[in-house]
Amino acid sequence: MNAEYYVLDPTGNITILVSTPVPADLQVRTASALMEREPQAEQVGFLSDGRDCDLTLRMAGGEFCGNASMSAAVIAAMRAGKKEGVIRLRVSGASGPVTVRVEENTDGSWQGTVNMPSPGKIGTREFMGGGRYPVVTFDGISHIILTEMLPKEEAETLAGKWCSELGADAVGLMFLDRSRDVLMPLVFVPSAGTLFWENSCASGTTAVGAYLAYESGEHTIKTLRQPGGELTVDAYPDGALTISGTVRLQRSGSCVLNLMR
Repeated sequence: MNAEYYVLDPTGNITILVSTPVPADLQVRTASALMEREPQAEQVGFLSDGRDCDLTLRMAGGEFCGNASMSAAVIAAMRAGKKEGVIRLRVSGASGPVTVRVEENTDGSWQGTVNMPSPGKIGTREFMGGGRYPVVTFDGISHIILTEMLPKEEAETLAGKWCSELGADAVGLMFLDRSRDVLMPLVFVPSAGTLFWENSCASGTTAVGAYLAYESGEHTIKTLRQPGGELTVDAYPDGALTISGTVRLQRSGSCVLNLMR
């Protein structure tokens, strides 16, 4: 199969978006093959036309991803010859349309602001082999917020165990240093077979903002520094959420993939 794709950098969370139509049952294998070819990539999504939107995005694991949504919106704007505007997407893991405002910067990067889906549930939970932690549940992914760092191997093992305990499609362990506004994201997507210490995580940043607004009962704006840069979340106690960051198109490419092996 000849696959055409884009490589984008949304705050260091390197994302491949495939523009060639790929059947859903081949997407995980396609994603694995492309991530072998592009080892810096942390995730893969698949683009298709939408009947009632500008573009449709499905992540390889069927999860929702804010960084990939910003990236898809940039591709839609570039295809339409727009320098700025509001892009309407259909995204896996989101029950309704997702709107993204994008604007091209003078250096060729783009500023993106995503109206994020509201969480289905915010609360705390006792986990086996661990303590009680806040959990913010979205369609497609649940995020667990921890305020103390764990050893790398222990965190990676717990990600799998806690994903099973939650019965979640995907799970993020968000290690938050509240005093310095620093976030270290670990994301496990079992259906895609991926476990990454991500350079940034938009849905995880959103989960932190949603929890802080829930905890305080107040409108919360928080900029969190992550290994790849900064993401800003704007959260209201009623569940209204936006996330803002930057996206840069690195390149487009194509390759022939052998998916039969």
